[in-house]
Amino acid sequence: MSVKLDDSIVKIEPTFKIGIIHYTKIVVTSSPQMLKGRLQLFQEQLFFEMDDKVVTDFDGIKEWRALWKKFGADPNRYRPSMEAMYRRIAKQNYITPMHSAVDLNNFFSMQYEIPMGIYDVAKIQGDITLIIGNEDTKYNGLNGRENKLHNILTLQDDIGPFGSPFVDSVRTAVSENTTTALQVVFLRPSISKEDGEQLVTSMGTMFTQIHGGDFDITIIG
Repeated sequence: MSVKLDDSIVKIEPTFKIGIIHYTKIVVTSSPQMLKGRLQLFQEQLFFEMDDKVVTDFDGIKEWRALWKKFGADPNRYRPSMEAMYRRIAKQNYITPMHSAVDLNNFFSMQYEIPMGIYDVAKIQGDITLIIGNEDTKYNGLNGRENKLHNILTLQDDIGPFGSPFVDSVRTAVSENTTTALQVVFLRPSISKEDGEQLVTSMGTMFTQIHGGDFDITIIG
């Protein structure tokens, strides 16, 4: 399985890059108390930080909103996934634990202010391309709705679209039966390739400390 960027993306944003972490032999369970505690504490601290700071003041959110506009989407209507989480936290509507893989993915996304997705490799067919969605790009999302992804970055395989920095699909969702997963880290364009590699490696290390298994990383872009 290979992952590539459609040429149209780097034409619009030459510094665009993503990190790919491929996990094998992992065990997904309900989150350990340590992870639940860190997730809760981080959200509580963020809530108090937002007493005197609006969501769009955070550097990562600011950068991704600007990128959203470059690709032609409206960030006020379709928000990058981490911004949606920050807005929930600002209302004290905290993200509740689901299972270890999703909880850690959400924690990384909130901590580094970037969108992220994690997908069950067994549910992906063929190679993956990151495209800019058109008027026909849509799927049933984890938010319980059919999501249209016009002008939104979208991951697609041989079957069709399945993930984005907006919301992911039901089709490729990770569960407690997942043993092989692909994590897509939508890096800030401003980060260097070397710093991106360091960040993605540290994520893979922490993920396998909790889930076991092995990982390898690639930076694309």
